[in-house]
Amino acid sequence: MNRTYVIAEAGVNHNGDLKMALQLIQEAKKSGADCVKFQTFKAEQIVTQQSPKAKYQLEVTSKSESQFEMLKKLELTLDDYRALLEECKLTGIDFLSTPYNKEDVDFLCDLNVSGFKIASGQLTELPFLTYAAGKGKQMIISTGMATLAEVFAAVDTIRNAGNNDIIVLQCTTNYPSKIEDANLLAMISMREACKVRVGYSDHVQNNYACFASVALGAEVVEKHFTLDKNLPGPDHSSSLTPEEFSELVQGIRNIEASLGNGIKLPSQAEVENTHGMKRSMVALTDLSAGTIITESHIGFKRPLNGLHPNLLEQVLGKKLARPIKKDEAFQFNSIEW
Repeated sequence: MNRTYVIAEAGVNHNGDLKMALQLIQEAKKSGADCVKFQTFKAEQIVTQQSPKAKYQLEVTSKSESQFEMLKKLELTLDDYRALLEECKLTGIDFLSTPYNKEDVDFLCDLNVSGFKIASGQLTELPFLTYAAGKGKQMIISTGMATLAEVFAAVDTIRNAGNNDIIVLQCTTNYPSKIEDANLLAMISMREACKVRVGYSDHVQNNYACFASVALGAEVVEKHFTLDKNLPGPDHSSSLTPEEFSELVQGIRNIEASLGNGIKLPSQAEVENTHGMKRSMVALTDLSAGTIITESHIGFKRPLNGLHPNLLEQVLGKKLARPIKKDEAFQFNSIEW
């Protein structure tokens, strides 16, 4: 199978600090991620100054500040993003970011990014999808809060913009989300209904859903990534530390190895074990030459060093060509054919 593309979602877990963002890149690489993803936005362009926080944000950040105030503290400058892209090139990890407006798309295009990661909240913003898709770059879209009809409309919009490089991620928009809300089979439904590549963006606090998604065919797995779960900010507590992310990647690679190629054949180790694990026809008692072989004379015992049990009907009623001792395997030359 294809190797699963693992995205470390640094998001806003840099807390607006370029130094921390650069460290996230380095740690993501060490953890085995293929890609580190950020979010490109200006607070005033995505939220009103009076906008309340989402429920999960209220649980992990100050209730006294607005969503605008929270996001404002999490912004990076345009020069910061240039520095992040350069650091990714030097570190040997892919850079990806989520744009929220046309200006963000244009800026990321100026950086010559390979694709866009579209957040769940923008899935149903079809004019925005048309604009981003029109840049001809890969579109990885999360589908939290969406129905299958909305996902289909988004995919159709992207294709109508002349772009068929689409990966759709099953996602549950809650931080953290419950494992029973993961609904991984919806990933299969989207793949079949929309004829797209699929993956999974995870917010569950353990890795079981991620592992299951790989077994179900996820080509991309994304999970939030932080240096420290105790840092202030909306996403740190729902993120994996570098050590935990390493365990995620190692688990994914082991699951990939376990899936094999789908061809049912013995492995080399099984071939080597065949002699000791399969059985031959053996004599249940000492038998003399000329004995007419009956079923009472024959047992099936390990190892496989004589006639196979499937030859039983051909052997019954034949004469022994030579004496055979108890537990000795019947050989072709043991019998008068």
